[in-house]
Amino acid sequence: MQRPLISILVPFKNTEEFIADCLTSIINQTYTNWELVIVDDHSTDMSYSIVENFAKQDDRIKLLKNSGQGIIDALKMAFNQSSGEFITRMDSDDVMRLNKLEILSKNLLIHGKGHLAVGKVNYFSEKGIKEGYKNYEIWLNELTEKGNNYSEIYKECVIPSPCWMIHRSDLMACNAFNPKRYPEDYDLAFRFYKHQYTCIPSNDILHDWRDYSYRTSRTNEHYAENHFIPLKLDYFLELDYNPEKKLVIWGAGNKGKFIAKTLIKKQIPFEWICDNPNKIGRDIYGNILKPFDYLETINNAQSIITVANKKSQQEIKNYLLKLNLNSIEDYVFFC
Repeated sequence: MQRPLISILVPFKNTEEFIADCLTSIINQTYTNWELVIVDDHSTDMSYSIVENFAKQDDRIKLLKNSGQGIIDALKMAFNQSSGEFITRMDSDDVMRLNKLEILSKNLLIHGKGHLAVGKVNYFSEKGIKEGYKNYEIWLNELTEKGNNYSEIYKECVIPSPCWMIHRSDLMACNAFNPKRYPEDYDLAFRFYKHQYTCIPSNDILHDWRDYSYRTSRTNEHYAENHFIPLKLDYFLELDYNPEKKLVIWGAGNKGKFIAKTLIKKQIPFEWICDNPNKIGRDIYGNILKPFDYLETINNAQSIITVANKKSQQEIKNYLLKLNLNSIEDYVFFC
């Protein structure tokens, strides 16, 4: 029986140093029924020529030039020019494990539509991986092992952008990459969540994720922190906010203040609490900051927690557990 065609969508820009490794890892896959739709986003180095040479040797590689600007336009072009039953994405500076396509497609075939195949990732770098990225890898892989990726979706992107696979019809149903909104990988994760596509648990490391100082997610303004909070808040208000509950903001740092100002503009009432004695009792934007145990006086609360300190987060989790409150329904962590 013919195995489904997998379309691999790859945008690239100025990755001449790494792109040959990426393409070689795709060509060497144990699963061979794939097409690579790879789009040059206005490279100024030798990346295009490198890909062109690979395309001349393998007719499964379709090389295009972005008619728009940026990674989202490149992804949209790649998807529109693809024809596979299964769709996945790859980053041009990363490396696939040999059995990546085999395992992801097998899981999709077993579970069917309405599911999202994901795999564990491994960060690597010539200069070593910093603690923050290693912690993200560990956290992400723990979610993937259980398939409960969405349980902490408001904290950080829970689907690794280059390590998922989905039925074409499901990707179309969630209107991927439309409208154009960055960070596009996090936006897509929320679209998967919105359409309730079930993440298939996986124990397999399938993707080697390269880190270096000038990678796009480190340098491009579209991946700056100020893009994350508006995205999270918009999806929270659309998908999980319960207007029958009293909304509560935890923390009065920059994130908490941004959320407060947005809620005021939207005329959504809220309470504001914190654990900083220097801020408790202060009036900010017309709201008096109260101590965190004020939460116990609020009947039927739903909290947005913006406290970033890890020790404080654990104390908050213990406190919420003591109050028998449930994640998403009663509280979400925004960091």
